[in-house]
Amino acid sequence: MGTTDRAALAAFLRARRAALQPEDVGLPRGRRRRTGGLRREEVAALCDMSADYYSRLEQPRGPNPSEQMTAAIARGLHLSLEERDHVFRLAGHATPRRVRRGDHIDPGIMRILDRLADTPAQVVNHLGETLKQTRPAVALMGDETAFTGWDRSLHHRWFTDPAARLARPPEDHAEHSRLLVADLHGAFTRDGPGSRATELVGVLRDASAEFRSLWRKRPVPGGSCAPKRYLHPRVGELELHCQTLLDPDHSQRLLVLTAVPGTRSHTGLGLLAVLGP
Repeated sequence: MGTTDRAALAAFLRARRAALQPEDVGLPRGRRRRTGGLRREEVAALCDMSADYYSRLEQPRGPNPSEQMTAAIARGLHLSLEERDHVFRLAGHATPRRVRRGDHIDPGIMRILDRLADTPAQVVNHLGETLKQTRPAVALMGDETAFTGWDRSLHHRWFTDPAARLARPPEDHAEHSRLLVADLHGAFTRDGPGSRATELVGVLRDASAEFRSLWRKRPVPGGSCAPKRYLHPRVGELELHCQTLLDPDHSQRLLVLTAVPGTRSHTGLGLLAVLGP
């Protein structure tokens, strides 16, 4: 880790905060807003850190932010990849590798997600790792951003943890397994040897006979996100339609789940929005 340029980091954070408007991040403007951009406490919430910690970074009298904190700042401020690299350098860190975007969410996708506050939606990377969820998505599927290690990947949880299958009807398991293997095969083909996709394939081949059997067939990903059935402990079975938006390099997807109006599933989603996570 290098030396944090506290003054330059503070100036950058203040300038970026002033440039963001509440509408840019899905926040209401309110009638009594006097600041031109976002408030410090609003940015702190977007970055999942305390308002005091963020305020000290801007003053500047805060601690040296870790790589994890710097990445959280980049996401919270909706930075582009170039801006993300810049803030990493100011914080004294090496810039993250750009081979497959990893955890940094495209600012355009973030802006869309911010406007889906009443809809189950989430950003997932090419390894099935959930990077960001709306509250209705957490209410439907649980907090999928809380996992660590290989369990961050839905592909890994599905083939190694029986609890991951409880949310899907048993008769759907075989097809869902095939789709997950096909999805991972696509990432494996694009990324090649030495990639995290290749590592994940090796881990799953060692851990799951079902995965090994499906992997030998080299399934090809389908062209659409088919309707999904979920089993929820509070609202029962839901049949949801999935729409997918890919970012420019196809390393991340924005998944949006909806139900046909007038159906029991539509009513169930509305109830989940009220019940919350």
